[in-house]
Amino acid sequence: MIEIEGKQVFTELSELVDPSHTALVVVDMQRDFCVPGWAFDQLGVDISMYPPMIPRLARLIEGARAADVPIIYIQMTVLPNRASESPAQIRFNMRMHLSNHGDVEPLAYTADGSEGQGIIDELAPRDGDLIVKKYRSSGFWGTNLDMLLRSNGIQSVVMTGCTTEGCVESTARDALFNDYYVVVAEDCVASDDRVQHDASLLLMRHRFDIASADEVLGVWAGVGARTA
Repeated sequence: MIEIEGKQVFTELSELVDPSHTALVVVDMQRDFCVPGWAFDQLGVDISMYPPMIPRLARLIEGARAADVPIIYIQMTVLPNRASESPAQIRFNMRMHLSNHGDVEPLAYTADGSEGQGIIDELAPRDGDLIVKKYRSSGFWGTNLDMLLRSNGIQSVVMTGCTTEGCVESTARDALFNDYYVVVAEDCVASDDRVQHDASLLLMRHRFDIASADEVLGVWAGVGARTA
């Protein structure tokens, strides 16, 4: 920790992800995005980065539960008849995967209440976990995420999920703009485009703290041991 103009600023990972003021944010790990046979896979989107990432994220989630770190699942949501999507948002969705489906119609995914909207089985929420439905890339835009974090005394968020350059980075940036410390678990984020994934991590490395799942778990385990 350092002091700047009388303000105490966390600088060490042990301070940044201290379980007493940290939440684990799991972004968009939903069937339509990550599972073979569901929406993105059917569209020809490359989901090959997810299988090796999912076990690491599952382990981080279990470590969060053991350390009493709140877990917040962010869940992309599309309302019937695209009621939640403006024309500009529809065009944005069309742009995301032009190379996969062409400039013909917007992608259809994560319809509210559908099985495809659900969190994948390997990372399924449990009683006590929080779920925030979102309608834009950022988990903060038009949701109650900020209220939930502040209501539970959260100062830091550990960012995980997909896609790295999309909803993860968007949520991470808005977390900072809402005055939260941001730590990106670099081996617990993934994308359907490895080049964009790498580019996003390059950018975020110069803006946020970056750590591996093992480094974060090491802090959480150490705090738990001291408490015990």
